[in-house]
Amino acid sequence: MRIASLGSGSKGNGTLIETDEVCLLLDLGFGIKETIRRLERLGRSPLDLSAILVTHEHADHINGVGQFSRKFKLPVYMTPGTYNPDKIGMVETLHKVNCHKNFSIGDIVIEPVPVPHDAKEPCQYIFCHNECRAGVLTDLGHVTAFVKERYRCCDLMLLECNYDQKMLAEGPYPRALKNRVGGKLGHLSNDQAAELAGHFDLDRLKYLIVSHVSEKNNRPDLALGSMKSILSHWSGNLLVSSQAEGFPWITL
Repeated sequence: MRIASLGSGSKGNGTLIETDEVCLLLDLGFGIKETIRRLERLGRSPLDLSAILVTHEHADHINGVGQFSRKFKLPVYMTPGTYNPDKIGMVETLHKVNCHKNFSIGDIVIEPVPVPHDAKEPCQYIFCHNECRAGVLTDLGHVTAFVKERYRCCDLMLLECNYDQKMLAEGPYPRALKNRVGGKLGHLSNDQAAELAGHFDLDRLKYLIVSHVSEKNNRPDLALGSMKSILSHWSGNLLVSSQAEGFPWITL
């Protein structure tokens, strides 16, 4: 199984997960031309894709979903609450995800995980192929016991480090937006993410990728610093997924 990112942040998100049989696109917050450009950077085209999965209906995750699905005849998977035709438009084929039930696309088994976020029916996903598990966990306001248990044993983790608490408090956002980002249904701070990382099976985890880093309320060095303070004895690979470049292919 291989995984790469088109980009991660409030201006657009997209993650590729593939095997020799299928290539899945998790979220699509970019327009068609920009998506194609970012796919080409990773050596892929729309014709390589098998399906689009969606975590929730916020714009930076769904902006390109409907149009891309229709143009390239791609099925779309999302929870019933996530599908809003006024926001997403019609899709080629809609598969409704039960966020409490695993499902498969080709040879990838997908485990949906409900998360606390200010969306209609948000869920994140764990992708399983043979003995490998790749977890994606962004866009949640706090870590539940269920989330902690489900993501404990992964070989690779994309983990949200959205904001630094001091930068958010002193930053340019209006008070209401600060409260939303830092609230129970908002996003994970560096410290929250690091605390969760301390509960991972670090003997198994090979890659931890800091994701969804706010350009206004955080810096990569601060997010990495929080992680390193918890993972000082971990021998795995600690990376950052950027808004502009995402990250290149990682093979598990």
